[in-house]
Amino acid sequence: MADEEQQRTVRHLERAILELLERRRPEATICPSDAARAVYEGDDDGWRALMEPARRAAGRLAAAGKVTVTQRGRQVDPATARGPVRIRRAR
Repeated sequence: MADEEQQRTVRHLERAILELLERRRPEATICPSDAARAVYEGDDDGWRALMEPARRAAGRLAAAGKVTVTQRGRQVDPATARGPVRIRRAR
């Protein structure tokens, strides 16, 4: 994936994250896979290739103060967190 295309994908994922959170209760969380599935246009497991870009998108939104990324209920940096993370609106 070319760098420009990667950036477009991350921006698309950022929009998907914010839209998904907007449709949920203020305290609700989503998984990066929710955004990956929302952006992926196929009907197979190809969305899995978008997991790392979805985590990058969550990290950019967290850096901008728009979301908080957590793991086991604690705020984490998605770039360094290993394992499943959740995304919620910033409080």
